Amino acid sequence: MAETFNTDLSDTDWARLKVDFCGLELQSPLVLLSGCVGFGEEYTRVVGFSNREVGAVCLKGTTAAPRLGNALHRIYETPMGMLNAIGLQNPGVDYVVDHILPALDFSETRYIANVSGSTIEEYTAVTRRFDNSPIDAIEINISCPNVKEGGVAFGNDPHMSARVVEACRKVTRKPLITKLSPNQTSIEENARRCIEAGTDGFAVINTLMGMAIDIEQRTPLLGNIQGGLSGPAIKPIALLKVRQVYQACRAHGIPIIGQGGVASGKDALEFLIAGATTVGVGTALFYDPLLCAKINAEIVAYLKRHDLRAVAQLTGSLRLAEEVSDCVVSG
Repeated sequence: MAETFNTDLSDTDWARLKVDFCGLELQSPLVLLSGCVGFGEEYTRVVGFSNREVGAVCLKGTTAAPRLGNALHRIYETPMGMLNAIGLQNPGVDYVVDHILPALDFSETRYIANVSGSTIEEYTAVTRRFDNSPIDAIEINISCPNVKEGGVAFGNDPHMSARVVEACRKVTRKPLITKLSPNQTSIEENARRCIEAGTDGFAVINTLMGMAIDIEQRTPLLGNIQGGLSGPAIKPIALLKVRQVYQACRAHGIPIIGQGGVASGKDALEFLIAGATTVGVGTALFYDPLLCAKINAEIVAYLKRHDLRAVAQLTGSLRLAEEVSDCVVSG
């Protein structure tokens, strides 16, 4: 029988969960990921959900002009995961800033804009528009695998990634979070270049590229042919990438949103130990929209069991085999 946890947390419990991310105090280390909760207002209507359960909400990817997205089909469920090829459907940055942001309650949680584009000029324009808004931080989506232009081309080339970050840095004083692609040769080199260009944080990782085939019709099941794979199937890869980026950027104090297949408190704890400061929850919300309360409770139970005062003590606390052996010998 699965272990159950009390989700009715005390003030002391909530104090344990607070983290600092890019200078922002978050009430929980959990972040709702872009593309999984719309523009925030849709998710808050779920009965039983409280914004206190999450430290931040990443809004849907936003471009300069409205986009209709890709042709159908856009979603396909896979074993232990999901392929999506939405194609950045959104109403455009002006509509988001003028009509959606005023309806959000910024006193309840932090909101992070997700900036997407096909050119460096578009990234810059959208970032500049969000800079003059109440948004708390800006995530730069340079690694979207389900659009035909921009996206992957920027995210898989460290030089291009750095150029996008540098251009966005010039037009905003808000914290910049760069969303890194796993579909590249060296995620560490990309991270280093983005730090030099001025990023304040990282989101690691974006989805992996994948596809699915209808064997009877012998046709792709996604209208875009390829899409982004998310869900528990990618967690081992995501953990490794978080560890690699953490090792590359810890000397600079750059925080990481660790994401990719988080579906339980144990998953979240693994990402924190690997080097994440906060943990993104996405695909799992589609089948359990009240998951965050359970994850918070599991994290608190772990902290109490290990006599830890704050979740921040877990970040990067991975012990290698020789370190564990030394502890056993000396003990």
